[in-house]
Amino acid sequence: MSKELQPQFHPAGFDDALRPVLEDVRAGRWRSMRDLLEDCPTWGRRTSRSQVLAAAAADGDAVEAWLQEEPHFNAVMMQARVSVERALNARRAGQRDVGALTDRARAACWEAARGWPADPVPWVGLLTLAQLDSADVWQRRPEHRMHPWEYMLPYGPWGLLREVEQRDPGNREAWHRMLQALQAYRENAHDFVRWVQTWAPQGSPLVVLPLHLYAEHYGEQRARGSLTPLYWTKDPVSHYTRRALEWWFHHADPTEWSPVDLNHLAQALHSGGFPEGTGEVFDAIGPFATPAPWRYVADKPERWLEEFERSRRRYLPGSLEGPLYAGRRR
Repeated sequence: MSKELQPQFHPAGFDDALRPVLEDVRAGRWRSMRDLLEDCPTWGRRTSRSQVLAAAAADGDAVEAWLQEEPHFNAVMMQARVSVERALNARRAGQRDVGALTDRARAACWEAARGWPADPVPWVGLLTLAQLDSADVWQRRPEHRMHPWEYMLPYGPWGLLREVEQRDPGNREAWHRMLQALQAYRENAHDFVRWVQTWAPQGSPLVVLPLHLYAEHYGEQRARGSLTPLYWTKDPVSHYTRRALEWWFHHADPTEWSPVDLNHLAQALHSGGFPEGTGEVFDAIGPFATPAPWRYVADKPERWLEEFERSRRRYLPGSLEGPLYAGRRR
């Protein structure tokens, strides 16, 4: 029996266990967060859960209360995560204390790395802070201006990325953070994502990385009036759109799908005029729409959900819950 879907945006996405924990964290409660982090089946799940939890905890004191009562290494890791999130928020808000918050976050990440050396998450935190450094390569911290792994790629925080790779190869957030750092340094990020595509394994979320860059680039250029929807129909954008469908979506573990990756693929397929497979991707998204990339292609950014719904109805006229959506629930 199928039912109509109501699109929604929720930071927990497909992670049903995370949803109630977020409510606890926002209310200042930490015990369910502790229990959830002790039950992460993979490093990737630990990384994604801690990222979402930190965003919810950054405006409160749940993590501080946990750390004071139980100084467990997971509490130390979450303190690092929250400290990084606060530094990022301060930069976005144009606050003057970004430098002090960044130093505090870096110290918290190092403390977490010492607390559990096998954990990749503190290194993801250190890599995240790289985007707050100077765009001038010689004014950056030494760990943010290391030689690249391949000729012609830019200087950057390659050593921090390697630390994550040694602990969790292909960590999705780490590679997105590396991309963000290069963008912040005003480097040619397109060369970086093209290089990643030369070796990204089948089924890896890294295959979708170019679509994130192209969506953001389209939004920026469109705001200046210099791009049209034909952007999505031409190479290399159309090439990487097809590749994400064939090399990632058709081979990835559905339990590890990221809603934001699925939304980027659905939007690129729709905008690029690829009907085959687009309905299947929208079906996989279910109700979990994400603002990006739809805000980049909508008439107005705040009308992103209308753009998502309009696009989805073209491929799923009844907006019905399909077998893919039902089948991936655990």
